Amino acid sequence: MHRENVNNMPETSRETETDEGRRDRQQGHQSSPNIVSLISQIADDNLTLVRNISTGLAVAGVIIIARSIKLITRFQAASEIPARFIERNVSLRGKVHSITDRGIEVEHVPIYLPVLTPLLLKHKGVCTSPMLVHLAGVELTPEGRVWLQKNLAPSQTVWLKLISRDKDVLHCLVSQSRQGSMWSYCMNEEVLRQGLARTAPVVGIQPDSRLYWRLHKQLHRAEVKAEKRGRGLWKQDSLWERASRAVRDSALFRLMRKIFKRT
Repeated sequence: MHRENVNNMPETSRETETDEGRRDRQQGHQSSPNIVSLISQIADDNLTLVRNISTGLAVAGVIIIARSIKLITRFQAASEIPARFIERNVSLRGKVHSITDRGIEVEHVPIYLPVLTPLLLKHKGVCTSPMLVHLAGVELTPEGRVWLQKNLAPSQTVWLKLISRDKDVLHCLVSQSRQGSMWSYCMNEEVLRQGLARTAPVVGIQPDSRLYWRLHKQLHRAEVKAEKRGRGLWKQDSLWERASRAVRDSALFRLMRKIFKRT
């Protein structure tokens, strides 16, 4: 009898343990759906809040990125432009302010983002201070400056491809759209093609750099076209004009003028 009771006890214990484990698993299965349901109910009740938080985080991220890359910054002077913009020859949009003996005064117009731009610039005010821009690799003549004044009217939009910076002056390739066309043309090349300027060393770039020689080749090609066509600086007088000038400058002609004046 004693032996049989000993043998029966392990079976009873295992049955008890099995029942307890089954109850624990059932309680676990019941509690898991309850937690999921509770979280879902909270999310449904606060759906607007969750959306607002997500939108706020997204806007904050865009603002941080925009500020870090100065996407919507309005530059007031050449010194404010990051060095990496110059190194990468970034193009900036600008609005012509005036053409002076010092160069082209251009007001920087940053990229406009419908929501972010008013938000970030709301307390900063609107800056109208222009930057001084030179046509890179170009030495303008007085006639060339007059031509720019006629073709770059105030408030006209231009693109400035940054080449170098010298103190408060930006040396750029200045481009504008042709009237009635979607294509733009480079003002640096145009004044050279018209014979209204000469090529000049590109300030702020090493002469042995690839960028220097690419710009020099581009601008020199435009200057050669003006020389071949006899435009502006390269215009040659006709045979009659040269003969007339030679006669006027001759000693005989001056003597005859003196005689006629006395009589």
